[in-house]
Amino acid sequence: MKSVTLLAALGAVLVHGSVNAQSAEDLLKSKNCLTCHDVEKKKMGPAYKDIAVKYKDNKEAESKLVAELKEGKGHPVKVAATDAELKTLVQYVLSR
Repeated sequence: MKSVTLLAALGAVLVHGSVNAQSAEDLLKSKNCLTCHDVEKKKMGPAYKDIAVKYKDNKEAESKLVAELKEGKGHPVKVAATDAELKTLVQYVLSR
């Protein structure tokens, strides 16, 4: 019984993770992030993989990046998004 419960929990985590990844990708498109950024290569802005490397060991990276996007400081434009959307976007970028 315990192994069935553990499997169900693991399945829920995997499904939840893939749903978040898809919604993050949709947000990247709808917020026009991909105009200036790419996952693998530098465009106008840095590649997401490079951002992830830069902030790898920074425990405050998520809150710092969300604030920068929200306020338009350290980022060329203020991103018009909810706090939850910004958090999803930043989590996606940091996971690259």
